[in-house]
Amino acid sequence: MNKKLLIQKLLEAKKAIPILFFPMAAKMEYSLMDILHDSHLQAMTMKRIIEEWEVGALISMMDLSIEAEAFGAHIRFHSRDVPDVVAPIVHTQEDVMALPIPTIGRGRTRIVIEGIAQTIEMLPNQMLFAGVIGPFSLATRLMGMMDTLMNCYDEPEMLHLLLSKIQTFIIEYILALKKAGACGVFMAEPAAGLLSPQLCDEFSSNYVKEIKKRVSDTSFIFAYHNCGNILPLLSSIKQVEADIYHVGDAVDVEEVLKIIPKHHIIMGNISPSKHFFKGSEESVYEATMALLKQCQKYPNFILSSGCDIPLSTPQENIRAFFDAMHDFKSFIDNQK
Repeated sequence: MNKKLLIQKLLEAKKAIPILFFPMAAKMEYSLMDILHDSHLQAMTMKRIIEEWEVGALISMMDLSIEAEAFGAHIRFHSRDVPDVVAPIVHTQEDVMALPIPTIGRGRTRIVIEGIAQTIEMLPNQMLFAGVIGPFSLATRLMGMMDTLMNCYDEPEMLHLLLSKIQTFIIEYILALKKAGACGVFMAEPAAGLLSPQLCDEFSSNYVKEIKKRVSDTSFIFAYHNCGNILPLLSSIKQVEADIYHVGDAVDVEEVLKIIPKHHIIMGNISPSKHFFKGSEESVYEATMALLKQCQKYPNFILSSGCDIPLSTPQENIRAFFDAMHDFKSFIDNQK
């Protein structure tokens, strides 16, 4: 389907699109380790989301260690939390030069690609976004957060060399996810939220913009996620020209809606930590209802979580989120 029609379909459905993979994984009959390493179980987890929650689209697993693992990073797995990178693997110019660009299918990338294909086979009419990490955020996992930030000033050429390799890999990875049947991609670039606008341009947005250019066409949606305080960075981030901007609870989503042009969808931003994970049914319901009322005048707004929802989130809190969405829609319909 044409991308514009897909986006119109998302808006007209007036359904929330939270990032639900991990809390649904917690309800499955299998361990998290099993799910992370089995494409069929990942597809079954996404199918369960559709069966249990009324979502406008699916967003696949947001595991930001997958691409680093493909580059050779050692990953630490947890029974009740998302995986993380144990230690940086590049420290010098020589390390970066010797770092091979992974072939698509290395590590768990093959499992993710197959999981997308199997989900589409199970749910052929379902809009499914594949999750990938952004270039600067991947650099921080390969080089270390502090070293990457320092190298923006101290070793910019080395960092650009690393980012160019990352960019090549991410483009090929997204194209493989696209071929598997994803209607679009959700690119998570949270580490860019730590940069100044000028550094964000140089070390993140320019690379994201090129990736978007290389993978986009008239039927593939590009979504940009950053859960940091992006208000000072909007002049940089909006140059990416993403079809969707997904924002976290570090910002007032209405401020983003005022600045980003109206032909882009803005999604967000009920706090995964404060409300979904640590809140009560009442606090989730009230926060969701308040956000819907605040943003109801913006036709390009879609309700979502501010980031991926934690694995151990109480299911009652997720239900409260959807109850608020349902009640708000009934309220609006009764006013017509």
